[in-house]
Amino acid sequence: MGPTIKDVAKKANVSTATVSRILNDLPGYSKETKEKVMKVIEELGYQPNAVARGLVSKRTQTIGVLFPDVSSMFSSEILNGIEDTAHELGSSVIVCNTDRDGKRTMKYLQLLQEKRVDGVIFTSEVLTEEYYETLMDMQVPVVLVSTASYRYPLPYVKVDDKHAAYTATEYLIQNGHTQIAMISGRKEDPIAGAPRVEGYKQALSDYGIPIHEESIVYTDGFGFQQGQESFPRIAEKLPEVTAVFAASDEMAVGAMSAAYQLGIQIPDQLSIIGYDNLKIAEMSIPPLTTVAQPLYQMGEVAAKLLNEMLRTGSSVESRIMPHHIVERCTVKRMK
Repeated sequence: MGPTIKDVAKKANVSTATVSRILNDLPGYSKETKEKVMKVIEELGYQPNAVARGLVSKRTQTIGVLFPDVSSMFSSEILNGIEDTAHELGSSVIVCNTDRDGKRTMKYLQLLQEKRVDGVIFTSEVLTEEYYETLMDMQVPVVLVSTASYRYPLPYVKVDDKHAAYTATEYLIQNGHTQIAMISGRKEDPIAGAPRVEGYKQALSDYGIPIHEESIVYTDGFGFQQGQESFPRIAEKLPEVTAVFAASDEMAVGAMSAAYQLGIQIPDQLSIIGYDNLKIAEMSIPPLTTVAQPLYQMGEVAAKLLNEMLRTGSSVESRIMPHHIVERCTVKRMK
């Protein structure tokens, strides 16, 4: 049998109630006492019983995280930030891969409710009325990441997608490009579809460049395949195009692959800029210039906000995270 809370209290020369308050982050002890107790816990290798702690604090020390595609590089960066921070704050993470399927999402929400998670981080999907009502029934704090809702008052952590897309398009313009195409996600996607198209159009408009709807290729996702399939359509219909803004790095690399197959050299004959700054951007040949989202930090901030809501019982302010251009080797300066 392992060490008990009584063993910790005896060795630290405090009461079991004090040890319990420290473990459950409740007040009533000095900083020195906490340090002494935590040192004894480490020395003895004491593992608090999660169920017993939950009875006292009404918390299970677990949070649920929902991703539409947990295997993507985009999701993994955010998840790393969430997990590292949650573990530092004493919580474990239950990860749910929804596959953008409404029934699966509802099933996972019900599972998280049964597991009595302390809070939920909802990532990269549209927050439907059904999801929102279920989350409210759970009566736990919720933070949105890489998505937001005007209809439902939940705090979010995200980049300003319209502004970031504007920045990417403006970068191409400032490098002398005026014939710029865009590879987008779904036209009706209010998260990463429409706002990024709006940013692209706004930049063209502000610099007096005509906007042509045929210069935008809409797809059903943000993956390598969508970029690979979209670029040949641009090359065929718009041979005068000198630059492409892709709404994700995976799309951009897919477009680069298609360009290579068509004998088009990057950046000498075509410039490409991506969006996200995933690891694949550094690994591509040539390395991809992109507009960066601080994905790890977004996960980190979301976990901290959720913890603050749990600790204080009050709401928190949403966070718009900074974005910036990462210059590599896929954008040529026009003379």
